[in-house]
Amino acid sequence: MSVTAAMVKQLRERTGAGMMECKKALVASNGDIDAAAEQMRKSGQAKADKKADRVAAEGVIIIKQADDGSRGVIVEVNSETDFVAKDDGFLAFANQAAQVVLDSNPADVEALYAAPNGNGQTVDEARRDLIAKIGENIGVRRFETVAGGDRLGNYLHGAKIGTLVALTGGDDELAKDVAMHIAASSPQCLDESGLDADMLEKERDIFRTQAADSGKPPEIIEKMIEGKVRKFVNSVTLLGQPFVKDDKQTVGKLLSSKSASVASFVRYGVGEGIEKKEENFAEEVRKQVEDVQKD
Repeated sequence: MSVTAAMVKQLRERTGAGMMECKKALVASNGDIDAAAEQMRKSGQAKADKKADRVAAEGVIIIKQADDGSRGVIVEVNSETDFVAKDDGFLAFANQAAQVVLDSNPADVEALYAAPNGNGQTVDEARRDLIAKIGENIGVRRFETVAGGDRLGNYLHGAKIGTLVALTGGDDELAKDVAMHIAASSPQCLDESGLDADMLEKERDIFRTQAADSGKPPEIIEKMIEGKVRKFVNSVTLLGQPFVKDDKQTVGKLLSSKSASVASFVRYGVGEGIEKKEENFAEEVRKQVEDVQKD
């Protein structure tokens, strides 16, 4: 059976693959569009498996909130390069995955991948198809739901840093300001109770060693140590940090002045904690060409 341009167009619209790849699949299936699409899907899954071990440390942060404002989700979706992170197809997948998180409340990434995306596929099937089309490893790395309080605030710095905060009391402007502060100052937790006790003791030991040669009386040294510990705690806790828009007051004092408190918050930065490989652009292009030839 001859392969017509109309058949190639139909398969291309169905799969999103390139024209030559569609024509090749149609020739192999003797013009059977369903068989060609199925074979392309299997091929795409094989390509996805081959790319699964490649480091994906670029990407985007997506934030979505329920219409009633009761809860919000923050999702990190990764790609290998920043170029792909700006691709329309990648961004559509990332937003779709975040919507599934909001609608379905999956327990973890594995459950998210198994969930239907509303377009006749699971999230993982859509991901694998996108990998086959784009040629990079792509994945949802993590997500979190924030709820509670009276209102939500969120802030996105480009697409690389995102924050979501639940506030009790206050107003929408305050929620937005606190979310922006979290993005800028990256607090580890709300207050001292959220810090690891062993970590604080290690900080005390460091300060004690530093003060040992000061020649000051022991009671003075202990006051110096506690002062430094307090300064450290304030620097890493949300309530103790100087407010980014007015460093003459802490976030804790700002909230108190508005009769508000933070119920919960989360901050994501794209690729944080992932060891990135340093590669030049020419080398990356060469590798992609080799992958295409192998496929």
